[in-house]
Amino acid sequence: MTYLTTQKPHNVTTTLAIQNMGFLCLILVVTITTSLAFPINHQNYLVLPHSLQGSGACLSWRVGVEANNIRAWTQVPTKCVDYIGSYMTGSQYRQDCNLVCNEAYNYAKRLNLTNDGKDVWVFDVDDTILSNIPYFSAENNWQGVINTTSFAEWAEKGEAPAIPAALKLYKKLIKLGFKIVFLTGMYEQYTDIRIENLKATGYTEWEKLILRGDNDEASAVEYKSSIRKELEEGGYRIRGNMGDQWSDLVGTNTGDRTFKMPNPLYYVP
Repeated sequence: MTYLTTQKPHNVTTTLAIQNMGFLCLILVVTITTSLAFPINHQNYLVLPHSLQGSGACLSWRVGVEANNIRAWTQVPTKCVDYIGSYMTGSQYRQDCNLVCNEAYNYAKRLNLTNDGKDVWVFDVDDTILSNIPYFSAENNWQGVINTTSFAEWAEKGEAPAIPAALKLYKKLIKLGFKIVFLTGMYEQYTDIRIENLKATGYTEWEKLILRGDNDEASAVEYKSSIRKELEEGGYRIRGNMGDQWSDLVGTNTGDRTFKMPNPLYYVP
């Protein structure tokens, strides 16, 4: 009886241990199989996948830029160039644009418009409704340092594509009854080219298209603040204001609400 009593717990313990090991192996096999069948879809790894896998610091830098915590920067940090290039050309950038524009529409559709033609939505143009990504991609320039000569050549082509989320928002705002004001830092010498570019990409109507005077040397904040002040003094109500730069959205007469489109590629003071 003593022998049987001492052996029984040992056998039971051994059996349970084997069963537990088998169960853990089964879990491991299922986990591996599931991972292979349903791989994680890293949406913003489309262009340069290896450069983004260790991108924690660069992601933090991008968030700092978008939150306006990092200011007066002159170029993308060297270690983040590949990351920013991948972000701007990958689907994460498009998703971020979609989020901003969806939130803008959710806000806009709740407003009570007066139907007197004075409720306006102000859009910046470059990299807010029209994209310069083809220019930066052709130059392979993801550090964001703009060559004035090559950028002028790009601007003269008038081939900037629409940012899909912004174009969709624009059309919805018109249906809601907003008047559209395009306020751009592009100089007046490009007026005809800009009009053709806008119309060709689906922006076919607007209340005002305002370009910077060719001899205007004011900062972006000063220039856009002064134009918005003129709009309000003219009886317009700025119900929404959207741009890719903080200089589009700060200063005076900024409107009832502002919306920042993503752009960690260059900084306009």
